[in-house]
Amino acid sequence: MIRTARMEDVKNIHTLINSFAGDGLLLNRSISSLYDKLRDFRVYTDDDNNLLGVCALQITWDNLAEVRSLAVKKEFQGKGIGAELVRNCLEEAEKFGIERIFTLTYQPGFFQRLGFKQIDKKELPHKIWSDCIHCHKFPDCDEDALMYVKRKDG
Repeated sequence: MIRTARMEDVKNIHTLINSFAGDGLLLNRSISSLYDKLRDFRVYTDDDNNLLGVCALQITWDNLAEVRSLAVKKEFQGKGIGAELVRNCLEEAEKFGIERIFTLTYQPGFFQRLGFKQIDKKELPHKIWSDCIHCHKFPDCDEDALMYVKRKDG
């Protein structure tokens, strides 16, 4: 089940995201940053309300949002949870009238299967790089940039 993240999810979100940050696959997130951005997050839970996956949609600019912090517990990967979370974020963007959604990722094939297309990072506004200055790879980012563009006719 996918739902909006709640206060009681923050510590589990923190643990899950930072487990991938330790592998260099995601940016490390502090507890305070998760509380600050809690409304951006969706969680995927099982029937017992155990958190299995997480993803955020952050509005970044005029008609532009980012799918970020996608993480699924390793033992549950390959079961469609990540794809469901991303689709949920795309639906949320549509509710706001946002037609362009980007992601920065080490897994471009996953996002391409969901309709994202490779782009040059230079196409993104400078504003989106505010989190990047905290990354140990800045300014030599080796993530792929991809964009999903919602067609106006559906």
